[in-house]
Amino acid sequence: MKIGKMIVAAAVAVTITSCVSRKQFDALNENYNQCITNIGDRQREIQDLKSVNSGLASENNLLKSQNDALKSSLDACLSNTGKGSANIDKLIGEINASNSYIKRLISTNAKNDSLNMALSNRLKRSLDNVSDKDVEIKVLKGVVMISLSDKMLYKTGDYNIQPSAQEVLGKVAKVINDYDKYSVLIEGNTDNVPLNSANLPKDNWDLSALRATSMARVLQNQFGVDPSRITAGGRSEYNPKATNMSVSGRAENRRTEIIIMPKLDEFMKLMDIAPVKN
Repeated sequence: MKIGKMIVAAAVAVTITSCVSRKQFDALNENYNQCITNIGDRQREIQDLKSVNSGLASENNLLKSQNDALKSSLDACLSNTGKGSANIDKLIGEINASNSYIKRLISTNAKNDSLNMALSNRLKRSLDNVSDKDVEIKVLKGVVMISLSDKMLYKTGDYNIQPSAQEVLGKVAKVINDYDKYSVLIEGNTDNVPLNSANLPKDNWDLSALRATSMARVLQNQFGVDPSRITAGGRSEYNPKATNMSVSGRAENRRTEIIIMPKLDEFMKLMDIAPVKN
């Protein structure tokens, strides 16, 4: 069956090349390859949007359950005439406040999810030519996480950014600067192999923190990222992604993560409008 398809494909190719010039054929072939690439991008975006939709559906179900519980309380109150209309009015007020808060929460979360998905897709397109083993991009719990391998960024046991990593960090910084309402958290991580030295870095705590601050300086000084948006810190060996029992697992754990998320004051504003129980 495969041989038959190959013969047909070859015949079609011969027919096409005999009917059009080589230049036209190359142009058509390039257009075909671009279409295949675009289809792949759209399929990834569809999968990302499906994931966001699933999360919103779960959240909506939870909020509906809370609303049903409030309505049940109202029914119980209405059936108890001894409590009087004052308690009923109070409960109605609480329900209205809760409904307003729920609508605001859904609207804010939907907006943040949409922005995060757009940010993630833009990063993926910008870094398409970078090895998947060196860069990983995820949307997780409302934030965009970029995980960068240590071999791309640093020499073994060192915390200075290598010149070869400048291109990747430049692309990441470009997107960070475009989304200027977001905070940037930089986390350094190591494997569990001990690092003992009289000089800096003295141990894995030092190494992870120095790598994070080194990247923060590069983003600020070379690519113009506003330092007031940046938080940098180290997590040493205590936030592993994989087992430290294998070479590949230790390599995966030696990473620096850039986490892009809505600023904390946006969440605090949302908390300020939450209904307060007396």
